[in-house]
Amino acid sequence: MKLQLELLSKEFIKPSSPTPKTLRHYQLSFLDQIAPHLYNPMVYFFAPKLDSTEISTRLKESLSNILTHYYPFAGRIRDDKFIDCNDEGIPYVEARVNIKLNDFLDNPAPGELNTLLPCKLRDAAESNITLGVQLSVFGCGGIAIGFCTSHKISDGLSLSVFVSSWAALSRGQVDLVRPDFVSATLFPPKSNTCGFDPDVYITKNDTITKRFVFDSSAIGTFKAKYADNLRKLTSLEINIKSPSRVEALTAFIWGRFLNSIHGDQLESELYALVHNVNLRPKIDPPLPQHSFGNYSAVVVQTSTGSEVVYNGLVRQLMDKIKKIDDDYINKIREGGEEYIKPLNEASDLCSMTERVQLEFTSLCRFPLYDTDFGWGKPIWVGMAAYAFENFIFLLDNKLDGIEAYITLKTVDMFKLEQDEEFLAYVSPTGSKLLKDYL
Repeated sequence: MKLQLELLSKEFIKPSSPTPKTLRHYQLSFLDQIAPHLYNPMVYFFAPKLDSTEISTRLKESLSNILTHYYPFAGRIRDDKFIDCNDEGIPYVEARVNIKLNDFLDNPAPGELNTLLPCKLRDAAESNITLGVQLSVFGCGGIAIGFCTSHKISDGLSLSVFVSSWAALSRGQVDLVRPDFVSATLFPPKSNTCGFDPDVYITKNDTITKRFVFDSSAIGTFKAKYADNLRKLTSLEINIKSPSRVEALTAFIWGRFLNSIHGDQLESELYALVHNVNLRPKIDPPLPQHSFGNYSAVVVQTSTGSEVVYNGLVRQLMDKIKKIDDDYINKIREGGEEYIKPLNEASDLCSMTERVQLEFTSLCRFPLYDTDFGWGKPIWVGMAAYAFENFIFLLDNKLDGIEAYITLKTVDMFKLEQDEEFLAYVSPTGSKLLKDYL
């Protein structure tokens, strides 16, 4: 049965206490300035044993209270320069879904998750609203809480920490960790962003997003194979550090993506592998997770067709990531050119016809599944279909596996889904994993 939504209500939730005049002007940082005009989507699914009216009442009251701590969310973006923390509030939508949660979770499609969001992701280009929330009630009483946050004000970690804090307050926790609003101090805004267009990545092509689940056994196989292949690439008898789960899965998806397009014969095109990096642990001293804002950098590794070695290119990329240190971050603070250079490199690649590119963002190890509003932790956390072409989100699931949300041109997705080696490691639909949660 196709998911259908009936909108029940929409209102604006304001902070329970007015924001002090001294905090009314929230300055966007340099990293916020160059973030795309796009909403980041996330949907949490729960199976509470509570009446939906009681759930909604608790959510709205606790949301109003948590907004006194996260007051920029209740304000409005002005001229892509600052947030007017005027307490206008955030849109809160309630809706009813025509199917049962179990049926929906049997094989959820990312595109259907967009229906459970309070906004369209591309509306961020015209909207000055920074956060939206939607409560969707399924036929069996299960619920989904969908979030849209403007990328101009926060990254994925800031969203997940906000949701965790809101949930903690909802269940009665009083010793909340307050967000640190220091991004504009660490990365002051700049009048010149070197002509960089942050919206260059937003695709207008015919794309599709699909979700692929890789269980812990498959990822263990990738790690062993990846480490073995790296040993073969070096002539020295040295110990190869065991790859991380994200490195191993990145190498696997990258290799199968290239193979699905070209087979064993790589063309003379330019190949580019891109990864987004969380800067919080890279700063000296490291910033805590509750540092609010955009704290990420883009790392790009390129190669020509004749030079491409799947695992070797991933290793080169990861070596670049390791070189992001406090010295690199200080250069960003001083001028920003060090940060803009790989972004422009990646955007230039987007305009090239003879290039093959994949970009990865990992939300693994984020506190998604620790979220408890007072009726239990999520049975699943999902990502909606995104508007970036050749873009991959990696999320943990509850069984130590990883879910990959892959957005490709429709023709490239068809080719990838014909790749037998790729499919051999994908859980058939993910339905067994999801049913294990219930």
